[in-house]
Amino acid sequence: MRSSRPLAAVAVACALLGALAALALGKATGWVGGKTTVTVFRASPVLQATEPAAVGPAAKPLAGNGFDPRRIYAHRSPGVVTIYAQYGSDPPAQGSGFVISDKGYILTNSHVITSAGEGSSTHGADSVYVEFQDLDRTSAKIVGWDIFDDVGLLKVEPAAHPLTPVPLGDSAAVAVGEPVAAIGSPFGNENSLGVGVVSATHRSIDSLTSSYALVDAIQTDAPINHGNSGGPLFDARGRVIGINAQIDSSTGTARGVGFAVPINSARRSMEQLIATGSVSYAFIGVTTEDLTPSLARRFGYTVDRGAVIARVQPGSPAANAGLRGGDGREFFLGTNFVKGGDVIVAIGGKPVSGSEDVVRIVTEFLSPGERTRITVVRHGARVQVPIRLSKRPTEP
Repeated sequence: MRSSRPLAAVAVACALLGALAALALGKATGWVGGKTTVTVFRASPVLQATEPAAVGPAAKPLAGNGFDPRRIYAHRSPGVVTIYAQYGSDPPAQGSGFVISDKGYILTNSHVITSAGEGSSTHGADSVYVEFQDLDRTSAKIVGWDIFDDVGLLKVEPAAHPLTPVPLGDSAAVAVGEPVAAIGSPFGNENSLGVGVVSATHRSIDSLTSSYALVDAIQTDAPINHGNSGGPLFDARGRVIGINAQIDSSTGTARGVGFAVPINSARRSMEQLIATGSVSYAFIGVTTEDLTPSLARRFGYTVDRGAVIARVQPGSPAANAGLRGGDGREFFLGTNFVKGGDVIVAIGGKPVSGSEDVVRIVTEFLSPGERTRITVVRHGARVQVPIRLSKRPTEP
């Protein structure tokens, strides 16, 4: 969180604590929401970075399989930085970040270095400074940001200070129960170490910076406090598996549930930012709900799993393709479930077992303007629906 901004009562950001609107509709998985931000993105396909060294630091995983927080801190803390973002004459806001390349690239959260989540428009800080472990500082340039996954990218001149890049891991391989270490600057206490375990994976949480949900978030009980935002979450071998982003707390302190942006999502954002300076996401325009075996039996669906379309956004690719939303709701087993909607069971040949799969597939594998096929179950029959995806709008 940015230390100069007040904490919100619930779902507090670790760096910028602005308005946390972004209510998800049921388990809408982030396709429709109501908060307003204005950021311009170019509708380009997912691009690979033109500078491979920028996303492949020379740092290697630590040897061995044991969890040794002292060793992780000794080897990785030189690559963790404190970030100060200046807005006008206000006291600088503070967060964390980490060096990922000897070219000077630094990953953090978008809400650490921009106004995302605080109003109707998003703009970068007037100036940004990076402080290293030895307390030496240098100025940083904002390369860009991704408000959808709350990722920000900075760049410092390599000659300004010796750089110690940290290696990036694979968040898709993270398992519940594995130990983790968080390094950051909580409450301005630079390069502080906290340890815990992965409490859950594949969490869908409200975004702090957009009207969409963030899927695949890593839940952890490692302490994440005001100022930790943008800092790395390390696995036992010292590889970054997530960017510490927010805490769901009634007190605004680490006595709550912490969440990190998965590093695989952050890597995708980073590659686009390095290549083009902006990011783009594909968009369907549906709100969906999970179909389970009990619900399928009750409402007469011929499949046990999938994503039931609750609502189709007018004028969206889904509407143009003829996808159908529900025609009513019924309270059953403690949930107010939508009835009658198409059940998405595959997108582009990739199976869909629930709402989060819809977001995951469209985000990770598809691009704006791309044509694909969505397989739905409609009145007991499987139907292949051709669809051309658009660019995800900032305001659904």
